[in-house]
Amino acid sequence: MPDAEPDLPLWELVQTYFVVARGFAEVFAAERLTPTQFGVLATLADGEDLSQSELARVLMVRPQSLAETAGPLIDRGLVARDGPGGRGRRAALRATEAGRAVLGRVLPAVAAFNAPETSGLSAAEAVELTRLLRAVRAALGPA
Repeated sequence: MPDAEPDLPLWELVQTYFVVARGFAEVFAAERLTPTQFGVLATLADGEDLSQSELARVLMVRPQSLAETAGPLIDRGLVARDGPGGRGRRAALRATEAGRAVLGRVLPAVAAFNAPETSGLSAAEAVELTRLLRAVRAALGPA
């Protein structure tokens, strides 16, 4: 079939990202969070303090963009920086009680948006999609 669209799975992933990102923007809007800010809070919520560069590696973003993300969270009192920071000095970031409260309010909406029925998948398909996406991330992500 010459007019058929080629199978370009990674391009499908990019196109799907735009739809999913719009949905998450709605999920996070009530708490005035971006997806990356949610990632910061979710990562720090386990209680481990991380430096900005460590957190950037976990979230797979550039340290510079994490600085732009963490600043508003610090200003809102959702994340605290321990230590002076600055070039060459480690300053750990940690979620505050206010940050944990925001995360607690938004997690049910995140879970609902991730429910298989929201995406039109069966439970088994959702598990398989997660497995496949992790495989792609492992293959293409930083070593």
